[in-house]
Amino acid sequence: MKQEIKIMCTSTGCIEYAPERYRNLGIDIIRVHVLFNGKDYREGLDLDPVDFYRQLETIEDPKNHLPSTAIPDTEEITGLFEKAISDGYSEIIVFSLSSGLGGTYNKIRLLAEDYQDRIKIHTVDTKITCFGEGFLAIRAAEFARNGMSSEDILKEIAWMMRRQVFMGVDGKLDYLIYNGRLKGGKAFMGKALHICPVVHFNTEGEIVALESVRTPRKALIRTCEILKEKIGDRKPEDYLLWHVYTGPSLIAELKELEGKYGIAVNHEDVIMSPVSGCHNGPWLAGYGMAFLRREDEPIDD
Repeated sequence: MKQEIKIMCTSTGCIEYAPERYRNLGIDIIRVHVLFNGKDYREGLDLDPVDFYRQLETIEDPKNHLPSTAIPDTEEITGLFEKAISDGYSEIIVFSLSSGLGGTYNKIRLLAEDYQDRIKIHTVDTKITCFGEGFLAIRAAEFARNGMSSEDILKEIAWMMRRQVFMGVDGKLDYLIYNGRLKGGKAFMGKALHICPVVHFNTEGEIVALESVRTPRKALIRTCEILKEKIGDRKPEDYLLWHVYTGPSLIAELKELEGKYGIAVNHEDVIMSPVSGCHNGPWLAGYGMAFLRREDEPIDD
């Protein structure tokens, strides 16, 4: 039976940085751009994230060499829509990084409206980014391959989105200050007191400080404590938990601490999207988590 639903995801979903087993699901990637050192890079295609974060950590005068991002090209988005039509799909579900992080979602949504007479397109504002976003697309692709309707797929995805987790520690505030996300007295006091925010996504899809803790180690400890509370009495088969990181500075220390709290990841590490991570800098480490609905759990809650 031919699959009727095409799944797409923005490059910030890190599917191309995740394990290879996810790359045979036929998910099309819409590429967000990174502008850095005079070059325009298409994320996931011609930008290596490990090398990118290494450059951010070692570049001289980083304040005057800040990377920036640009939303996907119109031609690329519509080209993928046209290809889905020519390939005989009857519906498309597009997963986009959070609208709280820029204009990519709204651009995709507006372009999708122009196709309403030709193909049914569902646009999903994931309210998150990195592999949390990508895993939603992966689950949708698995559901579509098994013949699930778009209505049921979107219900399952909505259930997951209400429970999704992204938490990380910014070991240094430099790039948050350089990018203007931390200003004035907060920036000065943060640097002076060695404040390390524990960041997460709020319900509006914005990445904000959940708590502010002095020193990176104490912030990592607090991250483990909060995550342990979120896991609660869930069994490992009820969720996927992975490390998310930019550079290598804090991830080794996080792995050393988490064992003391009985935290065991059950999925491979996935490096943070350069489009998302460039605003935080190369000193972030934390977790992504996706809950998996049990058959005995109601989907509407």
